[in-house]
Amino acid sequence: MTAGPRLVVVGDPSGRRVAFFQDALRAAGLPGARAVGWLDVLRGRTRLAAGEIVRVDSPGEVPEVDRMLRGADDPARVEGGRLWYERFTAAVAGLAAEAARAGAVLVDDPAETAVLFDKRLTHGRLAAAGVPVPASPTSGPGGAPVRGWDDLVGLMAGSGLRRVFVKPAHGSSASGVLALETAGAGRVQAATSVERDAAGRLFNSLRVRRYTGAREVGALVDALAPDGLHVERWLPKATQGGRAADLRVVVTGGRATHAVVRTSRSPLTNLHLGGARGDLAAARSAITAAGGRWEDVLAGCERAAAAFPGTRCVGVDLLPGTGWRRFAIGEVNAFGDLLPGLTGLPGSGAEGLDTYGAQVADLLRAFPTSGGTAPRTPGTAGTCPAAPCPTGTSTPETSPA
Repeated sequence: MTAGPRLVVVGDPSGRRVAFFQDALRAAGLPGARAVGWLDVLRGRTRLAAGEIVRVDSPGEVPEVDRMLRGADDPARVEGGRLWYERFTAAVAGLAAEAARAGAVLVDDPAETAVLFDKRLTHGRLAAAGVPVPASPTSGPGGAPVRGWDDLVGLMAGSGLRRVFVKPAHGSSASGVLALETAGAGRVQAATSVERDAAGRLFNSLRVRRYTGAREVGALVDALAPDGLHVERWLPKATQGGRAADLRVVVTGGRATHAVVRTSRSPLTNLHLGGARGDLAAARSAITAAGGRWEDVLAGCERAAAAFPGTRCVGVDLLPGTGWRRFAIGEVNAFGDLLPGLTGLPGSGAEGLDTYGAQVADLLRAFPTSGGTAPRTPGTAGTCPAAPCPTGTSTPETSPA
C-alpha cells in the first residue's frame, strides 16, 4: 500500500460521500482516512493529531446533525438556514482552531467556507473578481436586505427586474428557491419545490409546484425572509432537447476536471427535482456552432473557482444564455462534487477518475507526506484575504465567462 498523507475526513462516516472518498483512496493504493462524524464535532469531541490532513465534507443527510444545526424538528423543513449557517461556520472555525493547536492542517480555508455558504457574499466576491454573474441588488456584504415581500417588490422595481430567482442566503440543493416572475396588472407567479402546510410551515418536496398571486407568493417570501434572502436576475437559459439547460463544472486544484449538463422542464435543474443529465458532447457542439470555445467556457469556471484560492475543490454552476453564446456563473458550491459515475474531462488530468478520485490525486500533489505543511493554493496571484472581499461592480451578466 502506498505511503501518503495521514488523512482525516469529517462527514457522515456511514454516508455515501465519505464512502466515495474512501473508495477513491483505496483505488489510489492508499490507506483509508480516519472518519470523524459531525455529531462528534458538534459535541466538542474531536481531537486531531500532529501531521493529520483534515478534509471537511458535508454535514447533510444525518437527521440528528441537522437538528443540532438547524434547530428544526423535521429534516424536510426549509426554515432554520440562518441558525444552520451560524452553527456550521462556528464548527468549521472550531476545527481550524483544533487543527492549529494539534499541528494538523485543514485542507480548506474556513473563512472561505463561510463565504461560500452565504450566496450574497459569494456573489459579491465573484463580481469583485470580474466574474460574470447575474445582476443582483443583494450582492455582497453591503447588499440590500430583504425583510419580506414588500422589500422584494421594491428591489425588483428599483432594479428593473421582472424575473428573478429568490434564494435562501444559506440554502443548498434548491431548498426554498423561488423562480419568480411578474407581469402587468400585478400578476405574479413562482415555481418552487417548497410546500406550505396549513400552519404556514415550509417543507421541501421532490415536486416543483407553482404559486400564483401576490398574496400566496408574498406569504412564501415573508416566511423565508427571516433566514436571509439573495435575489438575482433570472437569465434566459439555453435549451437542449426542448429543456432548459445549465452545467455543473467541478474545479479541483484550480483545473476544471468534471462537467455535467443538467436539463429540466422547470426553471430548477437540480437532478433530485426531476432534472436529468444532458448531453455534454451536444452542448460542446452547440457552443462551437455559436462561435465559442469550450476551453474558454472551462476557463471561466476556473476563474470563478480562483476567487476562492484556499478551497481546493468547488462545484461551479454555469448558466449558458440563449443560443449557447454567453455565460454567467450562478453559484460556487463548497460541496458540489457529488456526481456519482462521472469521470474526468479529456485533457483535465482526471481522465478515468471520478470527482473523488480527482480530489485524492490533488491532495497527493499538495500533501505528498504527512508533514503538516500547508498546501500551495491554486491561483495564488492576487488573492483575497481571509475576510470577504469588498463588493465591486458586477461584470454585465451577458459577458462571456
